[in-house]
Parts: sequence; structure tokens; C-alpha cells
Amino acid sequence: MNPTTVNIVSSLLFGLAVIHTFSTKFFEGLAHKQPNHAGVWHLLGEVEVVFGFWAMVLVSFFFIHTGPDATIAYLEKLNFTEPLFVFVIMIIAASKPILELCLFLVLRVTAILPVKKSVGFLWVTLTLVPLLGSFITEPAAMTVAALLLRDYYFSKKISPKLMYAGLAVLFVNISIGGALTPYAAPPILMVASTWNWDLWFMLENFGWRSAVAVIANSTLLTFLFYKELRGFNIQPNEKKIDAIPVSVIFIHLAFLVAVVISVHHSVLFMGLFLFFVGYTAAYARYQNKLIIRESLLVAFFLAGLVVLGSQQKWWLQPLLINLDSTTVYYGATVLTAITDNAALTYLGSLVEGLSDEFKYSLVAGALTGGGLTVIANAPNPAGYSILKSSFDQGAISPLYLFLYAVPPTIIAIIAFRFI
Repeated sequence: MNPTTVNIVSSLLFGLAVIHTFSTKFFEGLAHKQPNHAGVWHLLGEVEVVFGFWAMVLVSFFFIHTGPDATIAYLEKLNFTEPLFVFVIMIIAASKPILELCLFLVLRVTAILPVKKSVGFLWVTLTLVPLLGSFITEPAAMTVAALLLRDYYFSKKISPKLMYAGLAVLFVNISIGGALTPYAAPPILMVASTWNWDLWFMLENFGWRSAVAVIANSTLLTFLFYKELRGFNIQPNEKKIDAIPVSVIFIHLAFLVAVVISVHHSVLFMGLFLFFVGYTAAYARYQNKLIIRESLLVAFFLAGLVVLGSQQKWWLQPLLINLDSTTVYYGATVLTAITDNAALTYLGSLVEGLSDEFKYSLVAGALTGGGLTVIANAPNPAGYSILKSSFDQGAISPLYLFLYAVPPTIIAIIAFRFI
């Protein structure tokens, strides 16, 4: 391990970014204490800005240390496909026809459950939608589930405990719920082609375990908060979807599917996105306002993670390859909390001669820890951005999120390691 000056500076800035993520409320407090500079403090208090901000600091250091040509060459070598994909899929998945269709499906499944609608709706949202993420991708599932939770629970007067518990289960279930297929979850997507993991392999080794954990997490949550949920009423408008022509819903679904299929090719899905924006403008009466701002912030966060994370290979890879399969599982679960889980599995895919057990443990650990923090899994910032305004002072406590995410993470550990 012979780190360069750039490696060391990059890792220090990465560490500062992680600390900053847990300190956003401090900057929000400064905004109230120093109103003359409130704009700057509010900016630094946005979790979605954190990694993008520190990535800009790193790029500035590159510019001074290596010169403009080397800096531009470095940035052009990085792959920003994932931030761009999340940006596009968030906007399409949050469009009114897609949301109304998902609401319709959730209500149909809720109707057959022998419990009150307020209980069943939450259970279905936290179970069915994350599992659908295996087919529509995790970022799309996160967007849909977060919007349903915001509109029918978080925007109402529910307890902070239920809000944090619901958020934690959402993050964990989205992380593990995309493991039924080899293309939906970012940490699986990074290795599936290299390690020849096909649909049958995923179902046999990951899929059924993921489904068990997702169902167990949602069931435990609704059981623990059953009394509060029973005293709560939700009144979704079941007739709203009838006002949207089937042809419009079909075209939106076609855009969603086309973007998912072209996930590896940003030039294709960005072109489709521009076409989609034009289509929504032409049929504005069937649309809500597109969530451009929220999606851009999430993309900025993930792009910053790409810039900073790309320089962590010098210490992460030696750490991973020196672990046995059991240790790598728990190590990946913990490391995922402070690094993007896709980055961990990508580094593992670069190492030759790994055993099948090691590969399984690395990916399973990355999936398991994907709900512990906002930076652990690429779709998490999307859910964070949509739901944060419902929390006290418009901010989600990273510490409370972590603590509430521990129980569903333990259930995921049981599913992946002991079943």
C-alpha cells in the first residue's frame, strides 16, 4: 500500500464528507444564528449537497496540484452513468401517470388484506414496491414508495418514532428488495456481468432470501405500530387514475421500461428523457410538476460520491481481499454505511481468483448494509430528498436513521447468513 498525495488528500476529504453528512443540523443551526450568511449555511446543511461540495474541493486541489489538463483528463475517465440514470428514473417514476398506476396497484392488494386500510396500505407500500424494484430498478421503486409514504403518512400527524422506523425499513427493504434480478440493485449491477450472475442465479441465491427479509421487516413494523396505524385514517382517491387515459399511462410505462433497458448507455436514456420532457409538456393536463430540482440534487450527491469514491481503492481493496468470506460479509455491511455499496462490490469485481462464497458474502453484505445511512445505497438520497420536509425542521437525523435501521438490518443478516 503506497498511497500518493492525491490518495491521502482524497481520503481525508472523503472522511470529512462522511462527518459532514452527520453534521447537517449543525449548519442549519448556524443559519439561524448568523442570518447574514444564512444562504451558505443552509446550502451546507443540505445532505444532498455534501458529497458534491467536497468533490468540488477535491477537484480544486487536483487543479492546483496536477494542473487543468490532468484534472480534466481524470474527470473524463470517471463514469457518471449512475447519477444520470438516477436523475432520469426519479423524474419518470414520479410522474403522475406512473404514481397513479402504482397507487391503484397498492390499493388493489391492500383491499384483499384482512386489516384496516391504514395498516395494509403501509405494509404493501413497504413490501410490494421494494420487491417491484427488482424489475423497475431500485431508484424508481424508492421514488414511488417515498412519494406514497409522504402523501399518505409522513405529511399527516404520525409519531416521529413511526416516521424514523418507516424510513429505516424503506431504506433497508429497497436495498435488499432489488436482489431478485441481476440489473436492478446498483451493487449487483456492478458485478453481474463480470461474474456471470444471471436471473436464475439471483433467484436461487439472493431473491428468495431478500423476499423473506422484506416481508419480515414490513410485518414487524406494522405489528409494532399497529395501534397507532389503526387509529389513523387514509383516504386515497381511488378514482383519480380513471381521469388519465390508458394510452398516456402506457406511454409513460414505455418510457420507464426503455430507460431501464438502456441503463448502461447514458446517451440513450438522456435522449429518451428529453423526449419524455417534451411529451409531458404536450400533455400537461395529465401531469404534475416534474421533480427536476430534487432529482438534480440527488444526482449532484451521487456524482460527488463518484469523484470522491474513485480515489478510495488504495485502502478499500487491500482491506477486502485480506478477509475471509464470513468477515467480508460483516465487513461489507459495516463499510457500506460509510461508502456507497456499489463502490464496494465494484472493487471486488476487479480482484481475480475470488471464491464463489467470497463473492456471495461481499454482495450480500453490501445489500444488507444499504439502509444504514443515506450514502450507503444510491437510491437513498432520492428517498431522503422526498421525505425530509416531513421531519422536524425539514431535516432527518443521520444518527436516528442509523439506530432505527439496525433492527431491519439484523433481519437481513439472518436472511442472508443463517437461512
